[in-house]
Amino acid sequence: MNHPHPPFAVAVDLAIFTIRDGALAVLLIERGEEPFAGSWALPGGFIEPEEDAEQAAWRELREETGVDRFPGHLEQLRTYSAPDRDPRQRVVSIAHVALAPDLPEPQAGTDAADARWWVVDDLLGEGTSPDTPVLAFDHRQILTDARERVRAKLEYTTLATEFVAEPFTLPELRRVYAAVWGTPPDLGNFRRKVLGTEGFVVATDGRGSATEAGGRPALLYRRGPATVVQPPMTRG
Repeated sequence: MNHPHPPFAVAVDLAIFTIRDGALAVLLIERGEEPFAGSWALPGGFIEPEEDAEQAAWRELREETGVDRFPGHLEQLRTYSAPDRDPRQRVVSIAHVALAPDLPEPQAGTDAADARWWVVDDLLGEGTSPDTPVLAFDHRQILTDARERVRAKLEYTTLATEFVAEPFTLPELRRVYAAVWGTPPDLGNFRRKVLGTEGFVVATDGRGSATEAGGRPALLYRRGPATVVQPPMTRG
């Protein structure tokens, strides 16, 4: 039987973010095979027949970077389906965005020559590093879209708490916004939103380390059950 439509493959790509040294960082792998051998790319690969997209995303992450499933946030970003996005054949990719605090140093897996964290601003031409690579496939666009998704969701959700390990202080949480947005939110507005939104954070009985200036240690908090911030917190 002749089919009017040619076959195509379905893949997943992952934009995995964490905060490292005060900057938003993304996990990339150096491709060990063609196409784009030697180039840097987001982790990802083809979905196997017995998998759904999320299962494939976690498997590819483990196989290519050695990073196993982590208790952070994972969501689908969008589908990328340009006919020429992969030189091998027609490949439709279901991109995901993930974020978590304190993710480990990656180790290159079977399909990758290397794996490491990169500062997102450097990759997107807003940093100062001279050795920034050009990303393979359409992964620069995926990374751009993923960063904007996270930036926008920090305005109207409590997603920022997924970037900090519990328990955390409000200054630590505010530094997440500074890293993702590129500028910290107004301190007064930030405190009003976080402490005035029921369930954004939950106070503990503890305090953080003493400040260098000798001030009283900041209170420690945990993530609360709230997911939405209304009205939204505006960028700086």
